[in-house]
Amino acid sequence: LLADATSAIAELGYSSKQGDRMLVVENTKKVHNVIVCTLCSCYPWPVLGLPPVWYKSAPYRSRVVIDPRGVLREFGLELPEDVEVRVWDSTAELRYLVLPERPAGTQSLNEEQLAALVTRDAMVGVARVAPPEAGGKR
Repeated sequence: LLADATSAIAELGYSSKQGDRMLVVENTKKVHNVIVCTLCSCYPWPVLGLPPVWYKSAPYRSRVVIDPRGVLREFGLELPEDVEVRVWDSTAELRYLVLPERPAGTQSLNEEQLAALVTRDAMVGVARVAPPEAGGKR
């Protein structure tokens, strides 16, 4: 996925002209990535479905580049100061997805259980993946 996102995503049956070239960036303990399209609303529709209204809004598109931490705080995501925030600008030729950081306490979860934790917002970078609630329910 990190080496060749376009091919990896296509293997799962997600491809079209609106996302024919994909790049996946990985969140880690020290790096948090967030996606934007500053010119319009380029978004990986084949993978994530229709974009949320906020993604296409002029305030999000301009502010996330200038003040990414402030925008993330508005989404409820407060990152430690030692975490670098990287903003990736999608284009019609190249669309980005975030590979979210794996939450603590999920080592025993299988692929299906992990996938159930991942949200669209986490794959855009405005949220983190939350661990499952006590008792394994979410």
